[in-house]
Amino acid sequence: MAVKIYHNPRCSKSRQTLQLLHDRGIEPEVIDYLTAPPSTAELDRILKQLGREPRDLMRRKDGVYRELKLDDSTLDRAALIRAMVENPILIERPIVIAGCKAALGRPPEDVLAIL
Repeated sequence: MAVKIYHNPRCSKSRQTLQLLHDRGIEPEVIDYLTAPPSTAELDRILKQLGREPRDLMRRKDGVYRELKLDDSTLDRAALIRAMVENPILIERPIVIAGCKAALGRPPEDVLAIL
C-alpha cells in the first residue's frame, strides 16, 4: 500500500509521525507541503478522506488565519480551501494518506488506525 505524509520537518509532531512510520518499516512518500502544497482538488479530497471540514484542518492560532479574517462565517468551503492552498502554513500537519484513507497525526499514534 502506498503511503504519503504531508510533512513539515520543523514540526515535532510531523517528525514523530514520520519516525513512527519508519519504525514500522514504512517508507512513505514525503511531501513538504510548505514548498509543494496540495492542489485545491487534492486538498478537497484529503478533507473528505479525513471526514473533516476546512476549518477543522486549519491552524486557527496562526497569525495568517487572523490576518486573512478566515473566522468569517460567510466564507464557503471553496474559499477556505483556496486560502489553505495559497497559504499552506495554515494546514494542520502531519497528514498521512494510506490507500484511500487519511489521518491527522495529532497525536502521531492516530495514523496507526489507517495502516
